[in-house]
Order: sequence, then C-alpha cells, then structure tokens
Amino acid sequence: MSQVESGQVEAPAEASAEIAPHRRAALIFLAPLMLFAALAVVFLVGLFSGDASKVPSALIGRPAPPIALAALEGLQRDGQPVPAFGMADLAAGRATIVNVFASWCAPCRVEHPFLVALAEAPAVKAGKVAVVGMNYKDEADNARRFLGALGNPYSAVGVDRSGRAAIEWGVYGVPETFLIAPDGRILEKHVGPLDAATAGKLLARAMAGK
Repeated sequence: MSQVESGQVEAPAEASAEIAPHRRAALIFLAPLMLFAALAVVFLVGLFSGDASKVPSALIGRPAPPIALAALEGLQRDGQPVPAFGMADLAAGRATIVNVFASWCAPCRVEHPFLVALAEAPAVKAGKVAVVGMNYKDEADNARRFLGALGNPYSAVGVDRSGRAAIEWGVYGVPETFLIAPDGRILEKHVGPLDAATAGKLLARAMAGK
C-alpha cells in the first residue's frame, strides 16, 4: 500500500532536517521571555497582594547600607532644627523605624496619620524606639509644607534628592518602611502605606528589638 493510499504522508528527510533547527532557535529565543514573564508575575503578585513579605529583599538580616544624607533645610520640631541621620544613628542601641516618603506621594498622605500616632507611642517618646524619615526625590519647600500641614512624626529627616540612597536600600517606590535592629541590621521591610495594624506590629517588634 502506498503512502497516499494509507493516508499517511511523511515529510522528506531534507524538510525535517530544516524544521528542527528552526524549532530549536524559536525555543532558545522564547525561553528567556517566558522566564522573565514568570518572574514578573511573581513580583506583581507579591507587590499588589497586600502582603509585603511576598516582596523579597536581600537586605533582611544584613546591616543597613551606608547612608549619609543632609538634613531637610529649615525643618524644625519643638522649635529646634530637625537633624539628618546616619549609620551611627541606626546602630545606637535602639530600634529605628525608617520611613521613605515624599510630598508628591498620595499613599504617603494616607499612611501619615498612623506615623504621627506611632510617634506618640510611649516607647518612641521615651527614646526607646526612633522614627526617622528619608525624604525621596522631593523639593525642600514641598516637604516642609507636607510635614507642616500633616504633622512631623520624625525625630530626624534625611534628604535623598537624587534617589541614590533609596536604590542602595532596595526601595521599589514610596512609601516604604524599614525596621532597623539596635545593632543596625534590617529586620523588616514593608512596601506600601502603613495602616494601624501594621504600624502596631512594627512598634511591637521594634520594642522587642529582634
């Protein structure tokens, strides 16, 4: 029985030899794209699921990256200039909550009342826990107006005008909040605006110091 009669037709050997390399080339081209798409899906699920722990950070458990920022010029608190903060402040034997904020950031306005309440906690007022701010890619006048209108919960504010410090800290966007151990290690990172529950958990862990 011929191939035509049996209903089976095989491609010529030359054609099969030509098709195989094309398929391999297509797979080689598509594999990186498929891997990138899969990683992007994992990242977006973690970012928008509301569970900050799903957004990985290689800095957890490690010393906070070196930081040396200028103070926010003209900012005062209780009649005194608000200083900047540096590495020595982050390893001064007390836990520190570092909040990355900007006046142009709408979610920062949403979380700000919880930061103000956090600053009024007895442990913070007693100096056992510090709350400091990293002002990200902002104009000084706008940042001062922002804190003047909504309240200043920060005992220190460092200005990251270029955004370089935020990059070194692995900041995805604003707002973000870091919990620093008394020895300067990063204990926790929260992506997105704080709420009452998250702020309370941060404070509890800050008081525990680990």
